[in-house]
Amino acid sequence: MDLDTLIIWSIGLVLIIVFMLPFYLKKRKMEAQAEVAEVEALKYGLKEPASLHPIVSPSLCIGTGNCIEICPEHDVLGLISGQARPVSPSRCIGHGLCERSCPVEAIQLVFGTEKRGVDIPRIQENFETNVPGIYIIGELGGMGLIRNAFEQGRQCIAGIVKERHSVPADALDVLIVGCGPAGLSASLNSLHHNLRFVTLEKEDVGGTVRYYPRKKLVMTAPFTIPGYGKLNVREVQKEDLIDLWDDIIEKTGLKVQTGQTVTEVQPTDDGCFLVVSDKGTYKTKRVVLAIGRRGVPRKLNIPGENLPKVAYALREPEAYQGDRIVVVGGGDSAVEAALALAEQPGNEVKISYRRDGFSRIKPGNLERVEQALRVGTLEALWSTNLLEIGPEHIIYKNGREASLPNNYVFIFAGGELPTRFLKQCGIKIDTKFGTP
Repeated sequence: MDLDTLIIWSIGLVLIIVFMLPFYLKKRKMEAQAEVAEVEALKYGLKEPASLHPIVSPSLCIGTGNCIEICPEHDVLGLISGQARPVSPSRCIGHGLCERSCPVEAIQLVFGTEKRGVDIPRIQENFETNVPGIYIIGELGGMGLIRNAFEQGRQCIAGIVKERHSVPADALDVLIVGCGPAGLSASLNSLHHNLRFVTLEKEDVGGTVRYYPRKKLVMTAPFTIPGYGKLNVREVQKEDLIDLWDDIIEKTGLKVQTGQTVTEVQPTDDGCFLVVSDKGTYKTKRVVLAIGRRGVPRKLNIPGENLPKVAYALREPEAYQGDRIVVVGGGDSAVEAALALAEQPGNEVKISYRRDGFSRIKPGNLERVEQALRVGTLEALWSTNLLEIGPEHIIYKNGREASLPNNYVFIFAGGELPTRFLKQCGIKIDTKFGTP
């Protein structure tokens, strides 16, 4: 080999090292992080997703790592053996950045798994259900992220406007049920398009966001709010988000009829619907359901569950001080509520869980609750089931029956999909087992 050839080979080798070594080291680092994340996911029960999550096609994935780097939730996907794989799918909140970042379309967001199905109302791409004229947006349709919910509200109303259906003089263009992020967006866009509309909300504006624990961060992304301007935040505290909703309503002049629970949606002979609430009846051409998946809180079906001392959500922990409180449940909502109540002066807080340890909760919550249990600010009643709630006590079973003095009981046993209401509307529900 002559000198010139040797120099050319040497330059080529140097270039390979300069350009390929960082790429190789980056891949090795990502693989090491994935191994750690997978061990953590197994420890904390994050391998079995509860709802929307990504799946990766091994035959298509080329291992660019784009999907891993772009995910703001971290460790949902990891690089294993040169390909992306779900390592902590329970962390996924469905923003879909991974799916959109893949250059070879190897990622899909799906509902459920082969073992665990997820019930999803049947909706089309324009958010219309199998019942023409009834639409579903937001968390009820499987999308819980605030920005996604706002975008769905915008697209849904834009589609209704394009339809240009004739509307009887005695009917609304659209009636919106629910005023969480999706319902708020649909309402603001209806206002923007000068539609005749009414928004009904059974509680307060904000929906389930109002029931997040205080100080909990809610991830959003920049988007434009009609009549208000661009919302350029990626993370915002719950209290600030609620203040923002109130500011939006005040500045846009949006009217929301709160304290109204919709009980029926009935078709009429002239192609409209009668929406019946506990306070009135409304005729409308289109109905947009943005009621979330919480539906009715799941109850324990025990004596005393309807006493005033029993609640299924915690909004202001500061209202409870010097009280003896039992929190029922072992998920993130129960743990966060128990920790918030335990921080208040004079409270004696116990968390009752039917298993012998927490599973499927966020690592940060697990660390906090374990610390609280160690220092004694919180007490766990493991492997227990409540049998009865009395005005001044509870009775529970842990091998044997026992009684505890008690002022308040908070039950976090999940929510039941509003299946009965949806079926009454004629909406079909599909159970998804790992399918888009």
